[in-house]
Amino acid sequence: MTTAPSFLITMGDAAGIGPEIIAKAFAEAPADMAGCIVVGDVAVMRRAAQLAVTWHNQTGQANGRPQALAIAELSNLADGLSVPPHCIGVWQGCTLATPPIFGQISAESGRAAAECIVAAAHAVLSGQARGMVTAPIHKEALAAAGGDYAGFPGHTEMLQAQAAAFLGKSVAQVPVRMMLANPELKTVLVSIHVSLRDAIDAVRFETVLETLQITHTALSRLLGRAPKIGVAGLNPHAGEGGLFGREEIEIIAPAIAAAQAVGIHASGPFAPDTVFMRARTKDGQAGEFDVVVAMYHDQGLIPVKYMGVEQGVNVTLGLPLLRTSPDHGTAFDIAGTGQADAASLLAAIRMARSMASSILGRHG
Repeated sequence: MTTAPSFLITMGDAAGIGPEIIAKAFAEAPADMAGCIVVGDVAVMRRAAQLAVTWHNQTGQANGRPQALAIAELSNLADGLSVPPHCIGVWQGCTLATPPIFGQISAESGRAAAECIVAAAHAVLSGQARGMVTAPIHKEALAAAGGDYAGFPGHTEMLQAQAAAFLGKSVAQVPVRMMLANPELKTVLVSIHVSLRDAIDAVRFETVLETLQITHTALSRLLGRAPKIGVAGLNPHAGEGGLFGREEIEIIAPAIAAAQAVGIHASGPFAPDTVFMRARTKDGQAGEFDVVVAMYHDQGLIPVKYMGVEQGVNVTLGLPLLRTSPDHGTAFDIAGTGQADAASLLAAIRMARSMASSILGRHG
């Protein structure tokens, strides 16, 4: 019998919708949330639970029966296994004097969100949970927190640093990539949170090849076979034979060839405006590729998000831990109104469970 919770869920920025969607997920899908523990602030989660219950009762989501969500403050993670139904186990992972005002950027909220991420990462890396699911953080609040946290533009980079420290390696020795996935399309990015000008500079032989290697390794574990990887070009029409740029000829194609030489099933570069359509699973018919490697953030994420953020899941590849996240931000404009939708968070939970099962089944 296991003595560890299934997954840790970080509360995200307490002024955003993260705590609310976590509470709603527990209310709407208790089976999916079984064994999950929230790493956050107890007072913040009590407020979120009340908000979620009020919304469910007012809108009839509770099927005419008043619902309640209790909060259990846990002294250690193992206690989460004994949390009863209709109760959210919360492990205090941060210091926060009081729940913040909804929708306002603050250093306190940014710091608390970061503390929860670090606490959860340490727990997962040390084997106290199978993985972690992260609710949204606000990058400006993270920067306002100062100290070491200000140097991280997002979850991915922070988790990379935590993993490197745990392994006793440099950050460069633990390369990671972002994958955004929904039931129809998966895409992996060469660069993540950098300016467009810097993203173009990041398209180098080494970074493209490394992305292909990370994608191949991660998807092979999940699929049980080598994935078919379609590679997007950087320029319109993939450079049109050098007429619109030579990155495809001088950088991307040689990286694909190097990947193919070691058994990676990569092909391209293809025109960015069509490769995502070729990879899409539609009407039950699988696409030509299992995943698309995109050259920069918006090139890869716009196609996935256009299909609907409610099923989109962010997965960090290359980490020695399993991490997924919903495909949306803190939504400060609706925080505290009860309107937040837990669908993407639930999709992230389900994908985390599926990935953990796949990895365990193939290697356990």
